Amino acid sequence: MMVRRGLSAWLPRMVVLLVVLCSAVSVLYMLACTPKGIDEQLAFPRANSPTGKEGYQAILQEREEQHRNYINSLKKQIAQLKDELQERSEQLKSLQDHYTDSLGPGLEHSNPEKTPADLLEFLRSQIDRAEVHAGAKLPTEYAAVPFESFTLQKVYQLETGLTRHPEEKPVRKDKRDELAEAIELALETLNSPDSDSNANHHMYSASDFIEGMYRTEKDKGTLYELTFKGDRPHKFRRIVLFRPFGPIMKVKNENLNMANTLINIVVPLAKRASKFRQFMQNFREMGIEQDGRIHLTVVYFGKEQMNEVKAILENTSRSANFKNFTFIQLNEEFSRGKGLDIGARIWKGNNVVLFFCDVDIYFTAEFLNTCRLNTQPGKKVFYPVLFSQYNPGIIYGHHGSIPPLEQQLVIKKDTGFWRDFGFGMTCQYRSDFINIGGFDLDIKGWGGEDVHLYRKYLHSNLIVVRTPVRGLFHLWHEKRCLDELTPEQYKMCMQSKAMNEASHGQLGMLVFRHEIEAHLRKQKTSSKKT
Repeated sequence: MMVRRGLSAWLPRMVVLLVVLCSAVSVLYMLACTPKGIDEQLAFPRANSPTGKEGYQAILQEREEQHRNYINSLKKQIAQLKDELQERSEQLKSLQDHYTDSLGPGLEHSNPEKTPADLLEFLRSQIDRAEVHAGAKLPTEYAAVPFESFTLQKVYQLETGLTRHPEEKPVRKDKRDELAEAIELALETLNSPDSDSNANHHMYSASDFIEGMYRTEKDKGTLYELTFKGDRPHKFRRIVLFRPFGPIMKVKNENLNMANTLINIVVPLAKRASKFRQFMQNFREMGIEQDGRIHLTVVYFGKEQMNEVKAILENTSRSANFKNFTFIQLNEEFSRGKGLDIGARIWKGNNVVLFFCDVDIYFTAEFLNTCRLNTQPGKKVFYPVLFSQYNPGIIYGHHGSIPPLEQQLVIKKDTGFWRDFGFGMTCQYRSDFINIGGFDLDIKGWGGEDVHLYRKYLHSNLIVVRTPVRGLFHLWHEKRCLDELTPEQYKMCMQSKAMNEASHGQLGMLVFRHEIEAHLRKQKTSSKKT
């Protein structure tokens, strides 16, 4: 209704504006074609001016030049008015299109009064399109959309990832609110006087709810089936609800220029010179040679292997003619959070995108642009979910040799997993990092500081963009579980190590390798006998 009223108010104004512009064009045309007044007629030449035929010719040429200039000026003004008229017409058409498009496809342009009814009809048609009253013919078993079930307390889900469990309480507020709303509407329906002709019908409560199922077809809506206890043994009540999805709406259409957007990659480091050499090979190829809009800040803790690390950095600088780097050395115990915090704050240039990174990370030039596109000062920060590589020795052990690194970086079930429990790699503008308060410098060593910063952003008004990205990889490295750990800590460390070593199937092959080898020997023996 608000959009319709706004459009109704705009239309009279636009009509008046068009009339005024047309009138202005007519007036200018009349002025251009009206003959000059008597006072502006050709005058007799003065005593000291040219006389005779030559004088009149000079005056005529002067008047002709003035007239030509005046006509050109009028043409320019008319062209400007036409452009403005065209612009106003396009604005009006855009407003009309936006109003109609926001109500969905297939709605009438000529009769705005019918659009709310048409929108309601579209939403109802979504029920017929979805698998509510009848099934749909599917090409394979993988095309079926499964239900997930729930009770008052728990959700039972198929897609768990690494951070969710097969059975859990809904953590996200939107999921809790969604299921609570479905149960509430079902109870209202059951307790409505119109739902049962018997005046003494049973009043239902949440304790009567047994279980529910729901599934979402992304282009149609969400189907809910809720089952309640009946008023007699072996009797049940089922309520079927459907939340239709409306037509897709255009929100933005913007041009983004990242030509001058610099990224400062901040890397904290202690020892690990061989890993740093591998990181610099990736940095040179992707950051220097392909991207070129990049700065590197290395914050080094201690002195052991420092000269080797500095030599690697300086060699890259000379060979690639790269000067955009900063090396900071701290004589203290390693702290990832402190290293990143110092690296971010030492920057003295204009506001810059910060990419917090580690030496066991591989990134592509495409990822650097993804980093730029998903950060906006005062608006958005980017938390990519990287792909974590399994142990190449296990993945490619049966091939005889491990392929080069670039050939290992393939996103498949048997090569790695989405590290959705990690928050260490992040892109944000320096101004947002400073305003949020930076890292908690009381956290020592490795781990914990990234989650603390992530929660700060979540508690702010900034948009946190969290998505898997195809151009960011965590390279496998051996995980050591120290003897000083408690039995419980050691168990957790070994579980984490197993998760990073190989997939479920590959670990199973290792556990049952003796049985597999025995089977192969029997097969070989039987083939010889035949």
